[in-house]
Amino acid sequence: MDHKTYPVTRTEAEWRKLLTPEQYEIMREHGTEAPGSCALNYEKRHGTFSCAGCGQPLFMSKKKFESGTGWPSFNDPEPGAVEKSSDTSHGMMRDEVHCSRCGSHLGHVFDDGPPPTHLRYCINGVAMNFKPD
Repeated sequence: MDHKTYPVTRTEAEWRKLLTPEQYEIMREHGTEAPGSCALNYEKRHGTFSCAGCGQPLFMSKKKFESGTGWPSFNDPEPGAVEKSSDTSHGMMRDEVHCSRCGSHLGHVFDDGPPPTHLRYCINGVAMNFKPD
């Protein structure tokens, strides 16, 4: 994790108690879930996707689309909900997406999405909770 102080902070022990081992590996250690492994990839109901680490609303279902990648994909986050940073792991340059309130790693954003933003926020499903309307 970077060294920025976020509005929601926890000790590593608190994060480990709050999150499942898979969530901890993805959200706190920048891991990635297996494609197609999370039920939220297939969620079609209207509602809100929020950060599993702090509850901040991240994406609305109306911004979700089927990207064919195996991860939940959105073309626009809620205003101010996510921040980006450079990720040079895996031998490539990518824009990492993390929660602006707790700093948890969510996924990456790419510029191959549908109009109007042409962005694809490719998000690990276990990093989010879903609340139907």
